[in-house]
Amino acid sequence: MLARIDALTGRSDSAIAFADAHPVVERSLRLRRHVRIGASGGAYHQLLPTIIGQRITGGEAFRQWVGLCRALGERPPGPDDVTADLLLPPAPEALHRRPSWWFHPLGIEQQRVRPLLEVARHADKLWRWTDAGTSELASKLGLLSGIGSWTIGSILGPVCGDPDAVPVGDFHFPNAVAWALAEEPRADDDRMLELLAPYAGQRGRVLAALVAIAGGAPKFGPRQRVLPMSRW
Repeated sequence: MLARIDALTGRSDSAIAFADAHPVVERSLRLRRHVRIGASGGAYHQLLPTIIGQRITGGEAFRQWVGLCRALGERPPGPDDVTADLLLPPAPEALHRRPSWWFHPLGIEQQRVRPLLEVARHADKLWRWTDAGTSELASKLGLLSGIGSWTIGSILGPVCGDPDAVPVGDFHFPNAVAWALAEEPRADDDRMLELLAPYAGQRGRVLAALVAIAGGAPKFGPRQRVLPMSRW
């Protein structure tokens, strides 16, 4: 852990600016110049909540993640007054071989249970894959069932400190980028990548800055009602 402190805190990362950046990109990066991209190295802990967030809303993903940690997470070591209300993410042995029906009351269906169990089964290899570099980790994760480009793109930034990682397949990001940079309320992944192309090498940083500062695209129609699986 001590050897990873500099990477974890983003000490070697620094603010960046582009000479001919779009005005919205320039403003967003300037206002986020204090943000550093760290590299936790902890792919296992990053993958669990990311997998839970596949294909569902952020609020529902948060509730399911909290429910899973309450059901299987253990209290961390330390003084009682510090750790009394804390829970660690579920350990690999707590997830591995657990039947899919066990997760259903939490609202987690089999399509997301499968990659959770796969990640738990390969947990001992994840540190080695991460230390081998961003490309190796992405390649190995792509071989696991239920781990696609959105999940991989979502974890490479916080795990490896990759400033270029972009989650392809996100519901909101293409619209947010197209609206901020081209005033187009709707877009697909190809259009998002086209607009981010001038910032190759830093696309993930630019995307995060745009979402945080410029906000999302306009919304049309009524809000969709979310019915958790546990209430089906």
